[in-house]
Amino acid sequence: MAAGSAECGARPRGILHSDSLATDGMINLPTWITIIRIFLTPVLVVVLMTRGTYLEPIGLSWQMIGVMVFLLASCTDYLDGWLARRRNQVTTLGILLDPIADKLLTSAAFISLVQIGVARAWMVWVIIGREFAVDGLRMIASSQGITIAASIWGKYKTVSQVVAVVLLIFGNTYLGRWDLAGDIAIWIVVIVATLSAADYFVKFSRRLGVVGGRVAPGGGSV
Repeated sequence: MAAGSAECGARPRGILHSDSLATDGMINLPTWITIIRIFLTPVLVVVLMTRGTYLEPIGLSWQMIGVMVFLLASCTDYLDGWLARRRNQVTTLGILLDPIADKLLTSAAFISLVQIGVARAWMVWVIIGREFAVDGLRMIASSQGITIAASIWGKYKTVSQVVAVVLLIFGNTYLGRWDLAGDIAIWIVVIVATLSAADYFVKFSRRLGVVGGRVAPGGGSV
């Protein structure tokens, strides 16, 4: 969750507000939503790996349950950030947990899909490997006092991952002869993940002066 602007309107001095306390370290609503996403991850894994039929009598197959759990968890990724910015409740804990929750969810989903035989292992390796590589670059950049802004490729990657996981879970059972859409979708994820990693690496290199220019005092490029 990224820091947003302060709420509109001045507040009386000397009054301690609950959202101020939350910003100072308490677990607030946006952070609880992030924690819920973390706890939904093992639920998704169990649904996908066991492929239980216990709810089929009421019309809920394991595919439907898996998609619902995954989409619910994915929606919390948007909701926690939106609430944190709107309520001015950005916390260090939330900033730390949010990317962890995201990576746990997507990694668990793709690894489970490999295990049940609907996704290729090498593709998932590229997708997850990209996350570790970019995180490593981000840590190095942070240690050098450099902040690299997120690019539009990151948003494309996130959307493509959600679409691919949903299509792969539904598979032939729901898509029929259109189940090839899942294979196409994961190819798109691999391509977008690779492009977004390359974009981040180029920005990182330029900021450090490795590619084009040199590093100015304070970490900026000139």
